[in-house]
Amino acid sequence: MTLSAIALHDRLKLTRQACEELGVSGFIIPRGDEFLGEYVSEASERLAWLTGFTGSAGLAAVLPNVASVFSDGRYTVQMEEQVLHDVWERHHIISEPLSKWLEQNASGLKIGYDPKLVSQSMLKSWRAKNVELVPLTQNPIDMAWKDRPLETKNAVVKHSIEFSGESSASKRKRLAELLEKNDQDAVIFADCTSVAWLFNLRGSDVPLTPIAHGYALLHADAKAELFIEKERVERDLLDAFRDEVTVYPPHHLEERLLKLSEKTVRIDSSTTPVWFEAFLKMNKARIIDEVDPCTLPKAIKNVVEQEGSRRAHHYDGVALARFLHSLTTSGVGQRETDLVERLDYFRRQSEFYKEQSFDAISAVGPNGAYPHYRAEIGKDRSLTPNSVYLIDSGGQYPFGTTDITRTVWIGPENPPKSIKEAFTRVLKGNIALSCARFPLGTTGHRLDALARLPLWEVGLDFDHGTGHGIGSYLSVHEGPQSISSVFRPTPLQEGMIVSNEPGYYQAGDYGIRIENLMLVKQAQNPKSTKHFLEFEVLTYTPIDRELIDLSLLNEDEVSWINTYHSNTFSKIAPEVEPEVQEWLKKVCEPLSE
Repeated sequence: MTLSAIALHDRLKLTRQACEELGVSGFIIPRGDEFLGEYVSEASERLAWLTGFTGSAGLAAVLPNVASVFSDGRYTVQMEEQVLHDVWERHHIISEPLSKWLEQNASGLKIGYDPKLVSQSMLKSWRAKNVELVPLTQNPIDMAWKDRPLETKNAVVKHSIEFSGESSASKRKRLAELLEKNDQDAVIFADCTSVAWLFNLRGSDVPLTPIAHGYALLHADAKAELFIEKERVERDLLDAFRDEVTVYPPHHLEERLLKLSEKTVRIDSSTTPVWFEAFLKMNKARIIDEVDPCTLPKAIKNVVEQEGSRRAHHYDGVALARFLHSLTTSGVGQRETDLVERLDYFRRQSEFYKEQSFDAISAVGPNGAYPHYRAEIGKDRSLTPNSVYLIDSGGQYPFGTTDITRTVWIGPENPPKSIKEAFTRVLKGNIALSCARFPLGTTGHRLDALARLPLWEVGLDFDHGTGHGIGSYLSVHEGPQSISSVFRPTPLQEGMIVSNEPGYYQAGDYGIRIENLMLVKQAQNPKSTKHFLEFEVLTYTPIDRELIDLSLLNEDEVSWINTYHSNTFSKIAPEVEPEVQEWLKKVCEPLSE
């Protein structure tokens, strides 16, 4: 047994002992922190500490004699590889939900959870017959984790109106008017991206997303309270708040919430820990469960944010051109992790680049068949001749966030016909969605089939969403909009940015995905009096012509590719070195019809 395995056994044993001390038979631990965000600090990686599983979504349940890790289809293989099979069961959270597992294994038991790490919607999904879920005042993981790192406490900085396009005061006034209209006295913000957007602040408390950890209250008079260490807040941000925003230390939160007794308080139960609702109800506040009022205006980018996104994609396009060119000269033999660092190096050539917007997916051959594969040093593959390479990555710039995927063929031989067909059908889906024109009020759910139809025609499909929203120097995954086979009620609106990323994955062989970001804008419809929308493609990076089967494309699709490549060359070529420019000219030449 390895030392790491011994440590993981000991951690499970210590957690069970902590549960006994707290008077419960078991504990449910989600992958998340007190702010329910996608990315967490090292100090909040409780699930990974306990189980060894490092996926970005999932949870674990510990009982006296059995324990299990749950995650979705993106991470089933990763669970099998990372989790000790002799002590942990592994289950697909959709087909084998926690509630069913609890009914089978925890009947008659009291199972604890940390109410500061769990949303109401999460809690509802866990409920099982004859199982009592008990909120705890102490977290057994924290009790067992003796060498737990300290929480990150970095500077909280002002996000300039040069990039935000609207002052915090204006945003707070807009939202306060909404509260007053709905007879609500205050709203609680637990989503750090909402706090960042509303107060025009940014931080670095977690990797990959420029947020600062803190809660906030907004009152119907537009006055606000921010719960974050004041010494972390830079002077120019404090000056911008004037007397309209009061900054309190986090330990003053309960004291300030008591002031809401007998008040009507708005809470988004999907983004707020259940602790807030329980505390407020105990102190006689009236709770209204409604969506976070920042969610929609944050998703609808103003003209400054739109232009910022175009600018970010310009810098990203330059970096991607240099990177893809380098694959043709010195790619073979490089490991997947080396290639991630290489792309990051090219992005760092821009003085504005901050960091990746997510952990890049750099996948050679069969690793590309895992849509959320993450290369690890020592376990990653080398780029070999005559293989498919998939790179999905993004960057954070103060004026925008990017996310792009390209799939390329590494020769020297020609790619097999089957791979070219799959790639071309993915490309056809991407083009169809890019060219969509649709009436106001259309949800992404109604457009999803456009990206899948070319694959469906031959019995193929992909098991992930087609598109997600994206923030403005914020989260790379942002709602409420999406393009997916799963229905989401929010229609696409002017100013929203969405990804367009159909794919195909041949298990054990290769993966294909083509992703651009697109801006929703008003369409010109001279033949219609109705309000229609369409997309503006923001991403400009060549699509690998070696993988295109021209016989599968119609005239309009060829024309779209040629126009896209012509625009790519004109935008990117002036910014790159002569040898990259020459390569770019070649790969952007028109396809012959």
